[in-house]
Amino acid sequence: MELNGVPVTTAEIAPLGLVGYGHFTSMRVIDGAVRGLTLHLDRLRRDCREVFATDLDTDLVRDLVRHALPATAGPLVARVTVFDPGLELAHPGAPADPKILITTRAAPQLPPTPLTLQSVVFRRDMSRVKHTGLFGPMYLRASAQRAGFDDVLFTEPDGTISEIATSNIGFITGEGQLIWPDAEVLPGTTMRLISQARDEEVLTEKVTLAHLGTVAAVVATNAAVGVRAVAAIDDTRFPVEHDLIDTLRREYDSIPPQRI
Repeated sequence: MELNGVPVTTAEIAPLGLVGYGHFTSMRVIDGAVRGLTLHLDRLRRDCREVFATDLDTDLVRDLVRHALPATAGPLVARVTVFDPGLELAHPGAPADPKILITTRAAPQLPPTPLTLQSVVFRRDMSRVKHTGLFGPMYLRASAQRAGFDDVLFTEPDGTISEIATSNIGFITGEGQLIWPDAEVLPGTTMRLISQARDEEVLTEKVTLAHLGTVAAVVATNAAVGVRAVAAIDDTRFPVEHDLIDTLRREYDSIPPQRI
């Protein structure tokens, strides 16, 4: 765990836990490379301007991630968190000097096991920003897991589906068409890479819980695991093997990683 290239101290990291004001991105690193690295860096730059009203040096971010990577070359997830240890709870609008925290953990095994999801009415604060305010999603994920599900699916009061706690969700029609929900979501890097690879073969439409009976298959996407089959939403079950799921995985895996 390094802050601006040196081991972080308790005093430096305490404001992140006590104030919790910051933003981040997480990326799967394989042999020093990341699929969609440019998208991750663009997100960090955009969110830093939104959250701290200042610019972020993404070349510095790359240097710091390289420095923090362990010498062993196993797949891992690197998280880049941007926060200002000097900001106080009462004055988050003070001129900011954001620092870059790099943490790493072992990457999940692939292929990932299928997900079961419990739907709940919820919308993340500032959905377009990948911020550190995760209490709501984590509380609802915990509640879903206590009820026997793997994760939580967010919906609007009218049943419109938006996103999973830390993943995007996509729906496959009987005609083999991939649909992303037309809702307020955080457009994930994996979701965007898949859309770029498939070009006009992807649609964005309103999908509600009432539509689930007409869906052929469902996928979850995020940078840590890529494309993951969804086995169930509430009481509605879906096949976890589908030609398009296999195709999406192959297309995603074929995207060349970018060196950090």
